[in-house]
Amino acid sequence: MRFRPIALSAFFSLPVAALFVGLLVSFGYGPSTAQETGQKTAQENQVVNVYSYRQPFLVEPLFAQFTAETGIQVKVIFAKKGLIERVKTEGKRSPADVILTVDIGRLHAAREVAQPVRSAILTRHIPARARGTDDTWFGLTWRARVAYVSRSRVPETDLSFADLADPQFRGRICLRSGQHPYNIALFAALLEHMGEARFTDWLTGLKANLAGKPSGNDRAQVRKVYGGACDIAIGNTYYMGKMQTNEKKPVQQDWAKSVRVVFPDMPRGGAHMNLSGMAMAKYAPNRANAQKLMEFLVSAAAQKTYAEVNFEYPIRADIAASVRVQSWGSFTPDTLSLNKIAALRGRASEIVDEVSFNLGP
Repeated sequence: MRFRPIALSAFFSLPVAALFVGLLVSFGYGPSTAQETGQKTAQENQVVNVYSYRQPFLVEPLFAQFTAETGIQVKVIFAKKGLIERVKTEGKRSPADVILTVDIGRLHAAREVAQPVRSAILTRHIPARARGTDDTWFGLTWRARVAYVSRSRVPETDLSFADLADPQFRGRICLRSGQHPYNIALFAALLEHMGEARFTDWLTGLKANLAGKPSGNDRAQVRKVYGGACDIAIGNTYYMGKMQTNEKKPVQQDWAKSVRVVFPDMPRGGAHMNLSGMAMAKYAPNRANAQKLMEFLVSAAAQKTYAEVNFEYPIRADIAASVRVQSWGSFTPDTLSLNKIAALRGRASEIVDEVSFNLGP
């Protein structure tokens, strides 16, 4: 886990043994005398503390803009894992106000450390299927899980997820671990659409069509298509943008050129959608400021920036995706509620193991 300051705030490096206490002190929750408490200024209260799984390059510009508009400073902890567990451990003394994360599974898990937020702004701009039924989590951006198909070896321009289990694709599909949260969300959606028996048969067919044992991340699957190991890779849409614009590793631009994006339909129509999102921590010490930040993140300006930088689709229907993202093609999104997907993730995961999916064909 690493701590990274943004332009208007910073965390100080502390010995590991004193990390927890030190963070509480830095947020104003450590031991203090009555005099120190009485001397807190209004400026010190103008802060919001964020625990973020989202990368710094994506959210720091937004936080700087929020501070410029409101005067509220944003303090951030960035990490790849463990933040929700951290909030649980900190309990009522947690300094966390807002939690930013990705994937419906992680958002659903965040409910345990979140509180409901009643906001007309959030309700107006975020569709019901993209927020928790108990108002404990809210979507910020959409991402579709799609097929990256070889330009030279796959003539099909229209595929369904059902097609991917057809014997015509035997040995031609690459996929990361079936237990990865992105795939579990996809499988949970298909489980809802198909029912358990049909879904199990489909997953068995998909397994038979794999080019090898599932491994690597989404971009690695596209690399395999580029190298000829398979013809179709499954991945999230924004990876196309990341590859197309990768100046540090320009070979990834070649990977992107070797494929095109196809939006497979779910059994009842529409492309599978997942999201990134946010939640307000259960014991948020700066609740009013936290709500202001959450509402800012669904503003028109923030939505444009958020979606543009990470090549995602705005959660707001009235904000268009970037020109680059639109160039990948148009599609109709699946309207299945993310709450239903979250509820079926556990069973989908069990079926993945029951068919020994990760052992490969």
